[in-house]
Amino acid sequence: MLETTIAAIRPLDEAAMAAARELHGRLTKPAGSLGLLEDLSVRLAGLAGACPPPIPEPAAVAIFAGDHGVHAQGVSPWPQEVTAQMIGNFLAGGAVVNAFARQAGASVTVVDVGVATPLPVGEVSDPADPSAPRLVAASVRPGTRDLTVTAALTRDEALEAVRTGIRIADELIDAGAGILLTGDMGIGNTTPAAALIAAFTGADPLDSTGRGTGIDDPTYARKVALVRAALARHAPDPADPLGVLAAVGGLEHAALAGLILGAAARRTPVLLDGVIAVSAALAAAAFAPDAVAAMVAGHRSAEPGATVALRHLGLDPLIDLGLRLGEGTGALLALPVVTGAVRVLHDVATFDSAGVAEK
Repeated sequence: MLETTIAAIRPLDEAAMAAARELHGRLTKPAGSLGLLEDLSVRLAGLAGACPPPIPEPAAVAIFAGDHGVHAQGVSPWPQEVTAQMIGNFLAGGAVVNAFARQAGASVTVVDVGVATPLPVGEVSDPADPSAPRLVAASVRPGTRDLTVTAALTRDEALEAVRTGIRIADELIDAGAGILLTGDMGIGNTTPAAALIAAFTGADPLDSTGRGTGIDDPTYARKVALVRAALARHAPDPADPLGVLAAVGGLEHAALAGLILGAAARRTPVLLDGVIAVSAALAAAAFAPDAVAAMVAGHRSAEPGATVALRHLGLDPLIDLGLRLGEGTGALLALPVVTGAVRVLHDVATFDSAGVAEK
């Protein structure tokens, strides 16, 4: 599945992009006046191979959840049980991601790809409501191993998680989704994210590691040292993305990389959330460089590693609000910006059709 997905990922369609640029030049606005929105709409035309590209709707949020062995090293003040408890909150519709998804009209799918606490197998929280959050049971193992002691995953486990992400992308797109949004849940998951970012970009762990859900100075110093030690122990090779994910990644990171690859293979945009998503995006880009064409950076996370990763990917975030929650919240807030960028090409009159004089 991974090989065929990678083989299906192609560069942007240059003819569609040229048509979008030409159309922008005829719309009733000064050339370039919409800034990055024009660049985004041109890129989405290239992704779709059509000008104008389809309106990116409906939106589907996929929240991948997993636990982490490195939690035992005290990298987070929150107990590991919170991962499972928050999944219950997602399914009950009580989390921030649910509030933002309702506002955006987006569906929410929660995927247990490696939660340590057993969860009830479910389809939807309310079977009578097709828009209710849905739980997918796809656990590879009950959390990763401690990456400071041994590899977090075997290569086979990492591959299974990547394949899960691809499968979820296919399912959501087959169900009609026009854009996928990344979400994540996993207490302690910013530690493997920092390790992934350092591994793929060559950044110093001090620059790739943030404070996650909020840690004091001594805990932060220990977290940086743990990331540095894990990288020294495993020496992950960025040319071997599956090996990097196995050595220092998380199950949700691997699954998100698969979701991104699956979306790129289907020529469907994927709106990235915060630091967990962009660390997974680095793995996806290592698997298939052209996958970057499908990525849209929703926001700039307050986690410093996110900026390092976005710079490496060459992506400009659409909003910068100091967010660091995860779940898919920043991506959902950025969704109207993406939709607006495409709608301009559909709805704005040309100078000729509106009878407006050009300069």
